Amino acid sequence: MTYYKKRVDENQNQIKHTFIALGASVLDLSRVGQGCPDLLIGYKGVSCLVEIKRDSKAAFTDPQVKFMQTWRGGAVSRIDSVDAAIRLIKMLDMG
Repeated sequence: MTYYKKRVDENQNQIKHTFIALGASVLDLSRVGQGCPDLLIGYKGVSCLVEIKRDSKAAFTDPQVKFMQTWRGGAVSRIDSVDAAIRLIKMLDMG
């Protein structure tokens, strides 16, 4: 098995703090590996897995695709900007 240092996208810290500022709890999962999404957010009784991407063109890795194909929980939200984080929280507010 090959181990490597997980690269964290440059915008992850800013997006994480945006979720917190909007009232969400945030658990950083970025060190878990094996395709696990970067963040678990909790907001108004809803838990949501979030995969942070550096921009709209960044592709999912093979382990991330496999994780999403086999995960039996809710969908993984792809977030690549502060604006996308705000949209996710607004969407959760409507639910």
